[in-house]
Amino acid sequence: MLATPVATAIVLFARAITAVRAIWPSQGVPSEPCIYFANHSSHGDFILVWAVLPPRLRQSARPVAGAEYWLKSPISRFIGRDVFDAVLIERERDRRTSDPIEIMASALDAGSSLILFPEGTRNQTDASLLPFKSGVFHLASARPNVRLVPVWINNLNRVMPKGEIVPIPLICTVTFGEPMQMHMGEDKQVFLDRARTALLDLSPKQAGGSE
Repeated sequence: MLATPVATAIVLFARAITAVRAIWPSQGVPSEPCIYFANHSSHGDFILVWAVLPPRLRQSARPVAGAEYWLKSPISRFIGRDVFDAVLIERERDRRTSDPIEIMASALDAGSSLILFPEGTRNQTDASLLPFKSGVFHLASARPNVRLVPVWINNLNRVMPKGEIVPIPLICTVTFGEPMQMHMGEDKQVFLDRARTALLDLSPKQAGGSE
């Protein structure tokens, strides 16, 4: 019973702190289950993507997150499982009891959209993006008809700099790109390069803009 009001409070707080503005592609985002893949520089990244989605899409959007992080305490377990309905993945291979790709594919089959971060970890470097892990390729291969939507999150790492406790109010944007799909027989590296380029093309730095 607490999950819904907590979710509402998180959305309102995220919007108040970041004044977040969504930028949509000309054709909009898919109404059917899709994969939102975004750059990753802050623990709050998926919250911002989740917060700007229209309510009808937010209800079915589930972040993909590390089980070891979200299951470590009762509070984080409540937020991860009950509030965000996260798809929890065991990151350590030797401790896995199930296949992460199968878990994510099953969520798509059940009508959920996924929010994931192909870099695999937060980018704390000066590079715009870290190299993509292969997980997004294997998921796209398992469900080639599902569309993938690149999402660029701008400024959130400056709202909550590393080591800071109190957020710094700044205007953030979440830019959604044109949906893409895997091509039949597409090579893994070709697909990862294409997806990475689609995401980088949304970056203000790449476009010559300011942050």
